[in-house]
Amino acid sequence: MTSSSSSSPSLARRRWLQQSAGLAGALGLGSSAQLLAMREALAQATGYKALVCIGLYGGNDGANTIVPTDTRYTAYGSVRGAMAIPRASLLPVTGIPFGLHPALSALSPLANAGRVAPVFNVGPLVTPLTKTQFRGLSSGSDAMPDNLFSHSDQQVLWESSSGDANERTGWGGRALATLGAALPVISLGGNARFGSSTQQPPLVLPGPGGTFGAEGLQPADLTWAPRAARKAALDVLYSQPQDTTLAGVYASMQASAFSMSQRLAALVKLQPGAVGGSTVIDSAFAPITANGRITTTLGQQLYQIAKLIANNVTVGGNRHIFFAQLGGFDTHANQVQEGDVLKGQHAALLKHLGDAMACFQNALTGLGLGNSVTTFTQSDFGRTLKPNNSWGTDHAWGGHHLVMGGAVRGGATYGTFPDLTLGGPDDIGVETWERQGRWIPTTSVDQYAACLLGWLGLSEPQLGTVLPNLKNFTGPRPAFLS
Repeated sequence: MTSSSSSSPSLARRRWLQQSAGLAGALGLGSSAQLLAMREALAQATGYKALVCIGLYGGNDGANTIVPTDTRYTAYGSVRGAMAIPRASLLPVTGIPFGLHPALSALSPLANAGRVAPVFNVGPLVTPLTKTQFRGLSSGSDAMPDNLFSHSDQQVLWESSSGDANERTGWGGRALATLGAALPVISLGGNARFGSSTQQPPLVLPGPGGTFGAEGLQPADLTWAPRAARKAALDVLYSQPQDTTLAGVYASMQASAFSMSQRLAALVKLQPGAVGGSTVIDSAFAPITANGRITTTLGQQLYQIAKLIANNVTVGGNRHIFFAQLGGFDTHANQVQEGDVLKGQHAALLKHLGDAMACFQNALTGLGLGNSVTTFTQSDFGRTLKPNNSWGTDHAWGGHHLVMGGAVRGGATYGTFPDLTLGGPDDIGVETWERQGRWIPTTSVDQYAACLLGWLGLSEPQLGTVLPNLKNFTGPRPAFLS
């Protein structure tokens, strides 16, 4: 299913594939390098691009995800104390005075190749705020984001790019609707607000091996005449004119769902090693595969997304946004294992994240689509720089995030790293008890999203429509994509 704006590129792409396949055979261009170069050229010729959002639910501790290795390490270490990652254990990143948490070792080669970069101190804002301005705002002020430090509210603010926790649409969904894309946001991480628009919710797909579509009406089921007849009757029913707008929308959504499931059901069901699967993708995900199954939750989601990107002609359209998620980041206790900061809940979560992201990017590179996809993280909020008494950290505000892909301008950092002084200019706290290291964001979600969506192809007026608060931020945006 493609929109009128994307049907011609899709048709051209199919013809290009047919012609290039014949040419490759005729010329004997059978090497993997040559075929990958041809596929990358194809992606560039048709202008295919995709964004992949990874939601880290619970509030990731960015302060231990990427850590300064220069003189700022002293301030970091003095506040973090026994929960500080030893400087010698940090994974250095070429070109920047920061190191990754050692649990992110799978991402280290990509970071050093310039394919991963950090964006510092990002969070929900309605307008830029200094500490003095923030302290002067009343709780009901329009300039104050709703319900700071609340998981559910901050998730909505991040996913909607709004200061209003009642916002019903997400910036991913609004972006694709504004572009007139063929499909909504495709989610492997549930029905997140991020993918909703006023026209439709995200398309939620199951994991590898799952059934996408109505039971008994899958393509393989229709060889039995009674089921084929039932499917035909439903098609006729949903094509009939309806008496009300609501009924018409419902019928259209049902018809679209059937059409989509007929196209994608077999692709969604594929697991590693299955006939008809991609050896390139399967090989890339081998580090987190056992007995023909992806072994991690995020890995399963990104495996599905890799298949959909590889088969983007079948999926339809040349602009896609995907959503995946990993929970468990509400690390009030046992963030680190007592006596060993390289172990514990946070290290396990970061290993889960890093392994899955690395497998995904390696698959895209192997497919020749590494430059056509950008992956990025978002999370409820950062966490306090000052630990609590339970080997954990508490809810904060601004946090650090990672962007990954061939278009990333690596070897540099983006955004403004906060002053780590407790009670300092970036910490909301004044009284001794509230000096916890809760950073006022210096890059808004709107600015972060604008760089991502601008790369995807939205014009400046379109960005203003999708991100209504963007007009309040007149300073430079983080330009982490080329």
